[in-house]
Parts: sequence; structure tokens; C-alpha cells
Amino acid sequence: MTNENIKKNVDGKDLNISNNDNRKQRAPEDALHNVFSSIAFKPPINLKRTHDSQQITKLNSVISKKRTDVIKWNGWGYNDSKFIIKDGVIHFTGNRYPIGQLELPYFTEWVKDVFHVDLDSRNRTDESLPTVFPESNVPEEFLNQLGKHKLPYSVDGVARLVRSHGQTLSDIYSLRIKKAVSRMPDIVVWPENHESVVTLVDLANKYQIVIIPFGGGTSVSGAVTCPENEQRCICSLDTSQMNGILWLDKNDLLVGCQCGIVGQDLELYLQKEGFTTGHEPDSYEFSTIGGWVATRASGMKKNIYGNIEDLLVSVKMVTPQGVLQKQGLNPRQSTGPDFNHIILGSEGCLGVVTEVVLKIRPLPAFRKYGSIVFPYFEAGVACMREVARRRCQPASIRLMDNEQFKFGQALRPKSNGCIPYLTEAIKKTYLTKIRGFNLNYICVATILFEGEKKTVESQEETIYSIAKECGGIPAGEKNGERGYMLTFVIAYIRDLGLEFNVVAESFETSVPWKNTLTLCRNVKYIVGKKCKEYGISYYLISHRVTQTYDCGCCVYFYFAFNWTGISGDPVEVYEHIEAAARNEVLACGGSLSHHHGVGKLRSPWYISQVSPLGAHLYTNAKLLLDPNNIFATGNLLPLARNESKWKKSWSLCLDNLNLSADLPAEHMLYGTAILPLVLVISAWPHCSCKAEPTCLSVLMDLLL
Repeated sequence: MTNENIKKNVDGKDLNISNNDNRKQRAPEDALHNVFSSIAFKPPINLKRTHDSQQITKLNSVISKKRTDVIKWNGWGYNDSKFIIKDGVIHFTGNRYPIGQLELPYFTEWVKDVFHVDLDSRNRTDESLPTVFPESNVPEEFLNQLGKHKLPYSVDGVARLVRSHGQTLSDIYSLRIKKAVSRMPDIVVWPENHESVVTLVDLANKYQIVIIPFGGGTSVSGAVTCPENEQRCICSLDTSQMNGILWLDKNDLLVGCQCGIVGQDLELYLQKEGFTTGHEPDSYEFSTIGGWVATRASGMKKNIYGNIEDLLVSVKMVTPQGVLQKQGLNPRQSTGPDFNHIILGSEGCLGVVTEVVLKIRPLPAFRKYGSIVFPYFEAGVACMREVARRRCQPASIRLMDNEQFKFGQALRPKSNGCIPYLTEAIKKTYLTKIRGFNLNYICVATILFEGEKKTVESQEETIYSIAKECGGIPAGEKNGERGYMLTFVIAYIRDLGLEFNVVAESFETSVPWKNTLTLCRNVKYIVGKKCKEYGISYYLISHRVTQTYDCGCCVYFYFAFNWTGISGDPVEVYEHIEAAARNEVLACGGSLSHHHGVGKLRSPWYISQVSPLGAHLYTNAKLLLDPNNIFATGNLLPLARNESKWKKSWSLCLDNLNLSADLPAEHMLYGTAILPLVLVISAWPHCSCKAEPTCLSVLMDLLL
């Protein structure tokens, strides 16, 4: 070891550690011992220091505190970006996306053909904000305490409205068509740091205020929707002002963040420093770091960078009983159960995430897009499976079925001149006449490569070789880039559809490879069958494989239909059909969700997926961390429908069976007494309870 300074950049400071010039020559092993013992590196984070607001690098967020200045209050995305009808042709406004300010004649014809809509007849929507809102119900003592602790808050109707919903079909239909929401928060509070959240949660616990954490508002599971039957004051804890970088460790490749940072803001900051998290969920323009953790998010480039559980090193969650956080920023620990996984996927039910430490990577030196055309979907799945088996996945590889391929082609802008027309004609001739592909069966995989140039070239060679073995042919970089970028545009289409009696939504799952084709085929069949039962003549059901793993993949479905002429509420009809599709997904070995989470929409299936014992374990964690049910979001295991009746009848029945029912009414969660429930069912023949019909109804209520 020569005498030189060893420098490490931590928190923007250089640490100079030098060896002793006068030290005598030692044996090699002594020299190594000297090196490692002398480099007493400062830990990359001082937990007390992160509480100092002067040390936090606040980011200029793309989303302002007044959300309606930038993003829609009743739809998806930016105010200046949307599909419109102009002179009978669909256009896309704004300059944020590749199709901005462009005429989309092919998409116009596709919409007419698939959904049989008349673009001259529409449901005119009033884009102006409402002026009348439900009264807020906030205890005066709570307001006084917020003022005393200098916690910014508002009871303004618009502020409450825009934080009363996420992005489910039901949410947006209610806002755009019904012009109403069933329940709004009573107050919005904007804490600015971890300590502020601790104070707020303590106050909420003292005054029995319900807290619903609110990040980017992109939830598609109903997770941020206020429970309709909640009688207590509801506080929306908006994390948008917790948007600072706590520290950046360029040596250990870690970044400490506040929970409210929006995905694209984090990436902009890191890329200026030469780094990236690589985490790009479809919603990353608007979703937040805290939301990623709370829902166990997945990104388009997870093949290289991992899902959120792979990126997460440390996380703080504030609960009514204190702060849950495991100690250390070690790469791995064998210290019993990993409590990070109690927080991951907790969906705001146990507490609120405040600070997160994520892994980062140097920016890739090289990036390239690609695409592959397959003669049919089965060939594409075979290729995806082989790529996963060899573990040669690029940053992103996604496989669209034929319906999505046609949809993607329809979104290309109008071609000017004869050369683009001839190019398309030549491509079509090559595919159909020379390769023998049927345009009604072909599917396309879009690819993104990232890394060192030699690594990317090697990946390209391997993947295109596998594709060739499966009957696929390269389809160029342009198709790959367009397919990747259109991911961010698709969500805007639903708002336009509602103006023409078309409802649309997506749902997803993960499934073993051996069941993938069966699941895709069966779900399409079930949806088609249900559409026929409801008298729906014009609909679309399509799917794509979006993420691949050693043992399976994520399948993403898009479902839309024209509700003209059907009886009943179109959202209820959609939900009934999706429920049938979800049952088929589970029957085919699929998961309840790959990355959207459970929320309220999928909570009826939750117990069946985690087992009664798992539900009991979860609800006991809930009871320990949140004994007054302050985080009563209604996600995962929702509140019982009739708490007083539940408690009285349940207690009576358990008393007759010599079992304990010492559960306070505010904790009557489905699954709370799952283990006693199992005991009750097994001991039912011996029950002498005179309220047997009531007990039976309670048991059925729990089971259903």
C-alpha cells in the first residue's frame, strides 16, 4: 500500500484518510489489516442529521402544491395533454409526448371500427371545477393543534376533492359523468419532514382522526378513495412537500429520499449527477417514492435494476405506536424477518412511509431500442420464456398481442408524401407475401437495451438469435422506441372514451410460464362470454407480457367496451365482468396482482390469497401498530359492514364456545378473528347459542 489519500464522497464531502508515512514495513497480512482498520469511513447517513431541514436538497417538483395548476382534477395526466376531436379527426394536444400536436387519422378509424362510435355525438363534459362541496367535519381542537405545531393545512373544497380519488374507472367516471364523489377528506395536511409526520400521526391518534396518505394520486386499486362508511374526520396526508434529497452516496451507490418525491423529479436530479434508479413504472411521471414502496411497485426496466423491493435498502414508516425502521444500510442482513417487507405493500393501512433509501446505478453508457415481429402470440411467448431462461433479458422487453399491435399501429401519425406510404406497403408485402405472416395473428415485442455498448451488442445478437429460432424477425429501432414511449400516452385515452360511451380499464397479474397461454386464452374467452351476456356488442380485450422472470411473467390486460344500449350502470357492469376475469386469472394460477396492489377493488380476494392464517398475522400486526385504526384506509382487509352487530353477535357466539372475543369495535376488520372463526366452524355442532341465525349470518358475512 503506497502513501496516498483515500477519498470517499459522502454527503458531498471528501474524507481524506492517509496512511502513516513513518510506519515500519509489515507483513502483507498486517498491511491489509492496517488498510481496512484505518479506513474508518463515516456512515453515509446520519439519521439525526437527516432531520435538519437545512441539509435537505428540495427539488422543484413537476407537480405543484396546487395540483390543478398542472394536472387534471378529473382525469389522467397534464392539463395540456389530451386527445381531442378536431374536424372529425382525433388529435393529441401539447408537446410533452411524441404524438403531441399531431393528427391521428388511423386512430380515428380504429376507434370507429372497434367501438362503433359516432364522433359527432358525444357526452359533453364540463371541465370547470365544482363550486359546491360537502362540509368538512374537523374537530376544533385538532385544528388548534395543527396551528400550534405549524402544520400547513386546508379545508378548501377543491384541495379536498382532488385528493379524494385515484385513477380507477369508478373514480374518473364519477368525476366526469356523475360530477360527484361519495366521500371526501375533511382536511388536507402538508407535512414537510419526518418529524412533522410523527407529530401529525400523534395528534390524529389523540383526536381520533383517520389518516389516508396521498402521494401522486395514481392508484388504480381504490387505495386512496375515502371509505364511504367512515364517520370520523378524514385527513388526507399529502406528501408532496416532502420532496427533498436527504443525501447522495456516490461510492456506495445509495440515495436517501423523502417519500413525496415524484419519479421523474428523482430521475432528473440523479441523472444530473450521473446516476439513475432505473425504476420506471408506467406512472412514474406522477407517482411518488412512498407510493412505490406502499404498493410494491414494478418498473419497465426491472430486468436490470430490479423491482422496488430489490431497490429498497431502508425505509421509515410512522405508525401510531412509533417509527418502524430496521437499522443499518447493509447490502444484506440475516437478522430474522425483514421488516422492510411489513412496510412494502402495506398500502397505507399500517402507517405512512416518510423516508426511503434506494440503490442507484451509474447512467448507462449506451441505449438502443429494438423490436421483433412474431407470426403469432404463442411464438412470442416462447421467445420471451427462452430469453428469461437464459437470463439475457435487456432492460425492457414487452410482448403485445395482435389487438395491441393493431392499436399501436393506429396511433402512428399521418404520413406525408409517398415515401412513407411506399415504405409501409413494402413492409406489409414482405411480411405477408415473403414471410407468410397473417396480419390478423402477428404480434410484436418492443425492446430497450441499456448498458455498455459491447454488452448491448452481445444482448442483441443473443435475443435476435432466440427470436429467429421462434420464428420472429427484427422489426427495427423506430417501432421499438415508439412502442416504449406510447406506454405513457395510453392512459390518456380513457378520458376521451368516456365522452363517447366507452369505458376502459386495465388489470394485471403474474403467472407461471406453463400457465401463461392458458390464462391469456381463458380470460379473453370469459370476457367475451360476459360481454355477450350483458348485450355488449362492441368491445376490446387485449393483453401483453410486460415483465419476465425465471419462473413466470406479468400479463397486463386492457378491456374496454361501448356501453350504448346496455342496461345498468356501465361501471358496475365493467366491475362484474372484471371480477369474472379475475376469478379466471386465479383459477389459472395467476396472482391477485403483480404491481397494482390490492386496495379496495381486489380486497374480496385477499384472504384467499394469503390464507386465513396469513390474514390473521396481518391483522394482528395492524392491531399492534395501529390500535385505534387511525389508518382506516379500508384496503387489504376492509372494515366490517356493521360493527356493533358484528361485535355483539360474534362475542355471544364465542362465549358459548368458551372462546375469547376481546376485540374493540373499531378493529372489526375482516380476518381479525380468522383463527377463532376456524375454531367456531369446527365447533359449530356444539354451539348452543340462542342467536344461531344471527351468528350464522355474521359467519357468512366474514366468509364472503
